This record gives sequence, C-alpha cells and structure tokens, in this order.
Amino acid sequence: MVIVGSGLGGYTLAREFRRLDRDTPVTLITADGGESYSKPMLSAAFAQSKTPTTLVMKSATQMAEELAIRVLTRTRVEALDRAAKVVRLGDGTVLPYGRLVLAMGADPRPYRVDGTDAVTVHSVNDLDDYAVWRDGLIPGGRVLLIGGGLIGCEFANDLVAVGQTVSVVDPFPWPLGRLLPEEMGKELAAALAGAGVRFHLGRSVIRLEPGKAHLDDGTMVPFEKALSAIGLLPRVKLAAEAGLTVDKGIMVDGFLRTSDSDVFALGDCAQTGAGPLPFVLPLMAEAKTLARTLAGDETILRLPALPVVVKTPALPVAVCPPAPGVHGSWRIEGEGPDRKALFLGEDGRALGFALTGSFAAERQALAKEMPDLL
Repeated sequence: MVIVGSGLGGYTLAREFRRLDRDTPVTLITADGGESYSKPMLSAAFAQSKTPTTLVMKSATQMAEELAIRVLTRTRVEALDRAAKVVRLGDGTVLPYGRLVLAMGADPRPYRVDGTDAVTVHSVNDLDDYAVWRDGLIPGGRVLLIGGGLIGCEFANDLVAVGQTVSVVDPFPWPLGRLLPEEMGKELAAALAGAGVRFHLGRSVIRLEPGKAHLDDGTMVPFEKALSAIGLLPRVKLAAEAGLTVDKGIMVDGFLRTSDSDVFALGDCAQTGAGPLPFVLPLMAEAKTLARTLAGDETILRLPALPVVVKTPALPVAVCPPAPGVHGSWRIEGEGPDRKALFLGEDGRALGFALTGSFAAERQALAKEMPDLL
C-alpha cells in the first residue's frame, strides 16, 4: 500500500491500519519533512510560544519506526499511472502499489491583486510555511491579515496576543460570515477588537505596494508583513491528470474509493457525499473507516454532526454548520457575547447551530440533536 501525504490523514490512516494489519508493506510519501505535528495548532501557536521545533511531536524516522512503515520525505509524486499501478516520483523513480491512498490535503487559495508581484503575501499551511512566517515577524510589528474567516480570526487573535498590530480586511460585513449569523459575527468582531484587532469589514484590498495596502474605500493600511487566510483548494491535479473523477475535491464513494477501485482518497483533498470536509473530526473518522476497509472489513463512512471549535480566546465560538445548499433561517437567543443560534430548516427542524461565549460549552450535547452528515 502507498499513501501520499504525511498530514493528520496520512499518518492516522497508517496508524489505524497497522492496528489491524501488521504485515502489509506500507510506504508513505511526503513532499515535506514528514514530521508529525498538529496542523490546527499553526493558527494558535504564537501565544503558546511554540516554535517550529517544539510543534513537532515525532520525526519522520520515529513515525516510520513506530508504525513499521517506510516514509519517503521531501519527495514529490509527479504522476499516477493507473494502468501500470505505479506512482512516478520527482527523481524519476517508479513505485508500484497494490492500493493507493491520496491524502494530499489542500493548497492555500491564490491571492492576487494589483501589486502582489512586488509584495510577499504569506500563507501558513504547513510547518515549513510556519517557520518562514514566524522567523520574519518583527516584535510589535504590523500585520495585514487578508480574510476574516475561521483561520483568519484564529491568526488575528493569536497575533495580537503576542503584541502584533493586526489589521483584518474582509469583504464580508462581519467575521466568520459563512458560519455565524450577523448578530453573533458582530459580537466576535467586538471581542477581537477589544483584544486589539483592527477590522476593515465590507472592504477589499485593491492594490498593494511595499508596506502599504490600499482599500476600495480609499483607506491605506500600513504593514510590515502580510498574511492571506482566504481558504484552501483541495489538491486534485494529480488525480485529474490520472483520469480520476474530480469536482471541488477528488470524488469518493461511501467507502472513500475514487473512480478507480484501487485508489482511495481522504481528508482535505477528498469530496464525500457531504462535500469537502476540511476539519479534523471528519478526517479522523475517514481514516479509521478507511483503515478497516483496507484491512479487509469493508466499512461505509458514517459521520454524525461534528461541531467545530474556533480558537478565539477573546470569545469562545463553536459552530456546526448546516449542509451546503439547505434553506432555512437562524433563531437566536441570548444577548451580548453569550448567544445560541439554531439554523432551522423550512420544516422547523434544527439543521445546524452556532454558539458563542458561555453557550459554547453546549456544543457536544447539541450536536447529538443534529442530523448526521453522512
């Protein structure tokens, strides 16, 4: 078996598979250093004084020994030949597989405006990115943060906690616009502003020059470092070039099989019946389910409602968004920062929720009342 990707999906799959099958040879290929670390920690690492070194839990060598697998680091898969059942590596090596698992994750969505050729706009999507970003920050410096979604809010809260001056620019009128109703989004904005975050909401950057961002309302925002947090795009190029069915992600069935019965996909690069699921809990469930199938016990993926905790200490937030495309409206109770919102479908049934402040502690109990994802 060959696994492409050493993120949480790839290593969790390898670990779960080894619990069931100690004998099948497993090779894991990764374009980075293959370290085991918590990727969700990257957006909350500064306030905890985490360096790239201290974020690492185990090296690639340790993971290989622990899981009895082969790990190829700093190695890129350039092509997948499904007819020959081999992957072609960047150095020209051809590696055969019996079953192949694509756990390649996602890439930061490209950010381009007038002037981006002259200004470095960082993104932090892995440990290597974090190392570059962290080393370049000036103590007490000014950060332009583009994007007020989940990752943007987490980075903003983390950066102001260590004394950075953070300016967030987002075209939506409130942060977490896709996850929170307006009243709760504005409470989050107020809480983050109270912690020191400067918001430019309903605004867009139209031009960048070194040290200056020009917004569409004429405002000029000064900065030393710029960070884009405008979302991720599943890595589908390898699969598409191999003729696998792709949409937003690599299409998989209930067993996480792609359109080739010997090729599977999970995590951020995959698209299940519930759409792409770029969160930790679904990924863990996918890895455990797929491990059983690969070990000979075909198991269909079942996913209950899985709440997401947003790492914003300024205001605790937990969300369980309704399925994409469903119609309904929010019903909100509470006041100030302590609010509870249920997303009600047209039949009055609760299909999702958003919780802030003291209500965030209800997320697990409330999740049991929500419809299953799959």
